[in-house]
Amino acid sequence: MQIKVAIVDDDEGIRSSLSALLKRASGYRLVGEYANAETALKEIPQVQPDVVLMDINLPDMKGYDCVRHLKEARPSIQFLMLTVYEDSDSLFNSLRAGASGYLLKRTASARLLEAVRDVHDGGAPMSPQLARRVVQFFSKPPPQDAGLAKLTPAEREFLDQLSKGYAYKEIAERMKISIDTVRSYVRTVYEKLHVHSRTEAVVKYLRG
Repeated sequence: MQIKVAIVDDDEGIRSSLSALLKRASGYRLVGEYANAETALKEIPQVQPDVVLMDINLPDMKGYDCVRHLKEARPSIQFLMLTVYEDSDSLFNSLRAGASGYLLKRTASARLLEAVRDVHDGGAPMSPQLARRVVQFFSKPPPQDAGLAKLTPAEREFLDQLSKGYAYKEIAERMKISIDTVRSYVRTVYEKLHVHSRTEAVVKYLRG
């Protein structure tokens, strides 16, 4: 059975390269190519691919935000993130949004095809350096400070929304507050928890 694959990447050269790879590989069928999240959000639920190759840095929306919206519409679709970034925020935001795998764009063609099949079969492919980062991140001992106890109920609600992968604008809408208030929560929460990134704040919150 052929695996139906769609590509979302704003780089025409990368899209063409991935398209050519899938078209000449046995067992794969390309069902869509999209240069932006807006088009992908409209068309992917209709073509219903088995696996989507998703770029992180799209022009109109982060790739992991696109993943989260598509997962809500079609939970069965599997997402494999392709990116030049190795930063922890992109990695954990992608996994939290519903992506099943995360590979760097320099990954060899044979490994990429193997990863698509792996994701389709229920696996979670990841380059070794990123897998190591995940292990290190969650093997750290729980923090021994009382930062969480200092949070107000509203700050805790903000962190809860953050842990579900929502963007700041969406959190403002869901909590019925202004974007300036959200930014204020970011500053105070980071200060109280002694963290410097969204991922650190969420992990400390979930561990607490």
